[in-house]
Parts: sequence; structure tokens; C-alpha cells
Amino acid sequence: MNILSLRTYCMGKPGVTESFPFDEDTLVFKVMGKMFLYASLERIPLTVTLKCEPAEVIERRELYDAVLPASYMNKRHWVTVRLDGTIPDAELRAWIDRSYDLVVRKLPLALRSSLLSSRTKSKRSSSKRSSGARGKRRP
Repeated sequence: MNILSLRTYCMGKPGVTESFPFDEDTLVFKVMGKMFLYASLERIPLTVTLKCEPAEVIERRELYDAVLPASYMNKRHWVTVRLDGTIPDAELRAWIDRSYDLVVRKLPLALRSSLLSSRTKSKRSSSKRSSGARGKRRP
């Protein structure tokens, strides 16, 4: 996964924004104003830091050498991942989804409801486009 595919994937999620709040080299993705991933653009290979459950932190670090303790974050809930090709993209996408979901789960009810309604609207409009069906026009 490279920075373009990472950005496209993250920005495709409802309620996500991107910014550079720390410096010009750290791209942060937030859902409804809460961070779920950041990427260190200056590092080669690219690294990303993701939120996860404490048990997942241990499991991921045991399975992959590319998973490291997160700098500047709570190491019980965040991991840094080197995108060096050793972790399949499908697995990385699942980890991004998990990080996003963990943050959404902690949002206030009003924000979660707003996000859920935007997801529903998005799914409806994409299913109409993909079906190709045309409805009858009403006068």
C-alpha cells in the first residue's frame, strides 16, 4: 500500500477529513474530528499509526516485524506499521477499518447518529448508480 491508495481508502470512509495539524510531514485522518490514523510521509518506507485494542497490539507485534510501538501515543492502544510490503494490503485495510470503527464507537451519540445517516445516504446513492435501473418519472 502506498500513500495514494492509503489516502483514497481513508477518504472513502464517511465523516473522514485529512489535515496536517502537527507538521508538514504528518498526514492525519480523522472521523468526525477524532484521529484514527496518521501517516509519517517523510519515512521510507511509509509508516502509519493506527488505533487498536490492547490484545490486538500484542497479537500484531508478535505476528509482524513491521508492527512497532507507536511513538508519542498510548502504546496499549496504538501501533505504528511500516508499509514495507510484508503485511498484505487486505490486512492493512482491515486494520484501518478496525481503527476507524474503534474511534466511531467512542463518539458521542449525536455524532454517531449523524455518521450513520450519512452512511445510509451514501449506500443508497451508490446502489442506485451501480444498478443502472431507471425509475419512471412522475409528472
